[in-house]
Amino acid sequence: MKALVTGGTGFIGSNLVKRLLDDGRDVIVASDFSRFGMENLSELGVQESDIEIRDTDLTHKTQALKAISGTDTVFHMAARVGSLEYLHLAENAELVALQANLSIDASVFQACLENGVKKLVYASSCAVYDMGRQFKTGAVFSENELLFPTGFTPEKPPGKINPDGGYGWSKLMGELQLNWTKSMDIGIARLFNIYGTNEPIAPGKAHATGDTIRKVLNLPSPSTHTVFGNGSQTRDLLYVADCVEALLRLEKAASNPPVTVNVGSGIATSIRELAEKIVKISGKDIRLVFDTSKPAGPVSRTADMTHTRKTLGWQPAISLDEGLNLTYEWVKGKLNTKS
Repeated sequence: MKALVTGGTGFIGSNLVKRLLDDGRDVIVASDFSRFGMENLSELGVQESDIEIRDTDLTHKTQALKAISGTDTVFHMAARVGSLEYLHLAENAELVALQANLSIDASVFQACLENGVKKLVYASSCAVYDMGRQFKTGAVFSENELLFPTGFTPEKPPGKINPDGGYGWSKLMGELQLNWTKSMDIGIARLFNIYGTNEPIAPGKAHATGDTIRKVLNLPSPSTHTVFGNGSQTRDLLYVADCVEALLRLEKAASNPPVTVNVGSGIATSIRELAEKIVKISGKDIRLVFDTSKPAGPVSRTADMTHTRKTLGWQPAISLDEGLNLTYEWVKGKLNTKS
């Protein structure tokens, strides 16, 4: 059974491609290679001869239609996303994220329908959840807070809808389209904070884990490391191999109407604690300082994993300490530094 991974050269996509190959699947990668060439796949030991590559601009329906032909399952991982600084400080970044992702999703979804794809697994995001709640300490999010009926009525209102910026709105619209799709089985994964091998580490593109590890590796000892905000904001951190396992289980559980699950650890980790753990791994004498003038993002993003455990029979296997050690060594190798 052929599986196609859109964005298969990216962070999560490349790890998914590797796992699919390890499981003996025939894998097609659809990407425009604008952000990544083969480096992420090569990092995992995947060669061009191991996969079928379809160089595709997924914003164009005709190209998406051709790329998705002859596939049974599509893992739709491709999206325009960036770091906290990029999304909230760069000019027009929110608009660009919204427009690009709406275009990509529309092309991919239509191509799946016209090609008779049997299953679609969609990488959504915790960014779809209400931003008002995300700025409340200790907030935990369950899927039933935001589930789409087939049609909104006075008896079945959609609830409060206030996602996180252009990216959150694009993922919300992606979910809505899929809930109105009737001809294929669908699994929707609301991803929380995924980290690990192949995550972006470049300035302006990295998320909290990769960004902190890169900065700590580059710091002398003794020195200071600046944390954005006061450090109390929390994130739900999940190692990428666990994320991939959840996506594969979601493929099996996919149905119509769609199955929607949170993909996270269910554990709230403060940004302060994350930085402290990374500094400890480094063995350096680094003191944390906090800059509340910098963007810190939501106060709390933690997944309620009750529905996911019941639906997928899955829970994370890799602890935060183990995952951070693995990621630290990977980033260290990428930077070719000594610490």
